[in-house]
Amino acid sequence: MKLEKLGEAHPEAEAVEIWAEDEARLGLKPVMRRVWAPVGERPTALFKRGYEWTYLYGFVRPQSGDLFWLILPTVNVELFSMALREFAREVGAGGNRRVLLVVDKAGWHTGKDLKIPEGIHLEFLPSGSPELMPAERLWPLTNEPLANGLFEEIEEVEETLADRCVELLEQAETIRGLTNYHWWPQTA
Repeated sequence: MKLEKLGEAHPEAEAVEIWAEDEARLGLKPVMRRVWAPVGERPTALFKRGYEWTYLYGFVRPQSGDLFWLILPTVNVELFSMALREFAREVGAGGNRRVLLVVDKAGWHTGKDLKIPEGIHLEFLPSGSPELMPAERLWPLTNEPLANGLFEEIEEVEETLADRCVELLEQAETIRGLTNYHWWPQTA
């Protein structure tokens, strides 16, 4: 459903907003970044070889730079339904506030058992088009404190992520600059 049609279908809505959502998998396998080293020396980065994962769900409103984050243990229809419910509650989606949420076509976004709360309307991007997803631009920012880090337990990764997500809530101008593509629909 396009943004204009959503407003027409719900004339009672005082606000119609467009948001984007994506998930990133992070874990004990490190996020590697370049580092400075003296000439002739090879830089080293310590890491624990492990395959424990956590998932960061990121919701962004590109027009304003508003964010909503959830850190969850996996991705599936049940957890995505819960994430939608928490997001809807946080932004006040419902009778007089509608949110068009742009997502990709991941299986948990399209599952038949998906529960979409009132006020949330999903719009799917074409398959294989991550460059169209504004939320994809959040991951380099969230990965910064994890880069080249050594984490013994997944809880350490989650704590570091949570701290970074709180910091990013205060950086609306940076978020808007990264995610508000010139062609992204603007609401009144």
